[in-house]
Amino acid sequence: MGFGDLRSAAGLQVLNDYLADRSYIEGFVPSQADVAVFEAVSGPPPADLCHALRWYNHIKSYEREKASLPGVKKALGKYGPADVEDTTGSGATDSKDDDDIDLFGSDDEEESEEAKRLREERLAQYESKKAKKPALVAKSSILLDVKPWDDETDMAKLEECVRSIQADGLVWGSSKLVPVGYGIKKLQIQCVVEDDKVGTDMLEERITAFEDYVQSMDVAAFNKI
Repeated sequence: MGFGDLRSAAGLQVLNDYLADRSYIEGFVPSQADVAVFEAVSGPPPADLCHALRWYNHIKSYEREKASLPGVKKALGKYGPADVEDTTGSGATDSKDDDDIDLFGSDDEEESEEAKRLREERLAQYESKKAKKPALVAKSSILLDVKPWDDETDMAKLEECVRSIQADGLVWGSSKLVPVGYGIKKLQIQCVVEDDKVGTDMLEERITAFEDYVQSMDVAAFNKI
């Protein structure tokens, strides 16, 4: 398993394809799996890799809480497509996390004035960086059931309409069609929202506005992140 070399264009393409129908590396909420892969990526993916870029920006918003995300961080070779091997390398994690800052200076018994000055500058930069970090944003993971009128409804068009709904604080995730009987299938689709910006009432109002395709919308699962 793996994504190839996540510091190469080919590796990012594998990641983008992998996230085309997923919100996260594993499961339906951010976890240590996302942290492990995020830290292996050298920076934001290019705009044409829209799925990888969407995931990168979303996981980046959890920078302050990443240590408390669920799960256990594993080697990169434990994630990704089964038919791809991880080649990122154990020495490639030159991330810009706060952990990389040497807060305790050199181990040498004697420290030069220049070394002291550099260490103090790094400490000041570190404190400034921490002070500028954004406040915790409350988010929720929502699973929606969107029901059509009948078995003749174009479900591909229905999903296209749902995904066309864009709002600040709304990220669409994976989806699937679930049989409900008499040849009718409902669309089950995942999304992550910022609680202060997007609510289920707004989602229902905008989704049911596509009345040529949508009969009703229900919330199948709602979890705080």
